[in-house]
Amino acid sequence: MDVAKYMATALLLTTIFKDMSELVIFWIAFFTALLTLFCGLILVNDSNDNKKKGKKK
Repeated sequence: MDVAKYMATALLLTTIFKDMSELVIFWIAFFTALLTLFCGLILVNDSNDNKKKGKKK
């Protein structure tokens, strides 16, 4: 999830300091941030499920 935050921050800083005339870069960064966020959330959720199962036994 940290990678997604870094991608979003990099995109925000890029738009502040440079004109985003090429939307391709924006969309690549946006979808990369979404992909890494969802992967991180899935991994965290799996980790929490495993901990809950271990406590019930």
